[in-house]
Amino acid sequence: MSSVENTQVQGITLYSHADDFRSHWIRFLLAEKQIKYQLIITDHEDEDLADLNPYNQLPMLIEQNLKLFSPNVIAEYLDDRYRQNKLYADAPIARAEQRQYIWRFEQDWFKLADQMLRHNDTLDPQQKQKAQKELRNTLISLTPLFQHFPFFMSESFSILDCMLAPIFLRLQSMGIELPSQHCRAIFLYCHRIFSRPSFIKSMTAQEKNSYNELIPKMK
Repeated sequence: MSSVENTQVQGITLYSHADDFRSHWIRFLLAEKQIKYQLIITDHEDEDLADLNPYNQLPMLIEQNLKLFSPNVIAEYLDDRYRQNKLYADAPIARAEQRQYIWRFEQDWFKLADQMLRHNDTLDPQQKQKAQKELRNTLISLTPLFQHFPFFMSESFSILDCMLAPIFLRLQSMGIELPSQHCRAIFLYCHRIFSRPSFIKSMTAQEKNSYNELIPKMK
């Protein structure tokens, strides 16, 4: 693990957890857009992180004098700053729809995933079971959204896919199993996304070790 302390910052530096879906989301975005950056693996308990980030949270991005520690802000900044392989829509209505989906993912999915992943040791078994059931039922009910397009609600890869893929990769870790027949469209979607070279490139050594059996091209 690299310490935040005394790290020389040149260009873009991303402070990332070794296995965290929000950090993975930003690493996936960087790989998809082919942006070069320095990766520093750390964790939320690193005391030196607090000197740079008042919220002591990950991921965090530094570029010159700019410090960003909200993944939503980091993602939109990078897509606007580096225009290749655009992931956000330029049209106001389409971008507003993307932002609304991002907000819904944060409210409906990410909070449940936080309960099952980040606080797994302290979570009450009944609360964990409730969170598992809620996320599982939500995904099952939304399966039709994955049936008509190769990517989430779109013919082209977007920021929404960058967000969703790290969550889907961790479903087994959350103890969530989806019915294979009913959710076939989601499984096919995952296969498409997990097969992308950028997705494999975005994974840390710890993630590759943990999720190796889920990645088609790593076998």
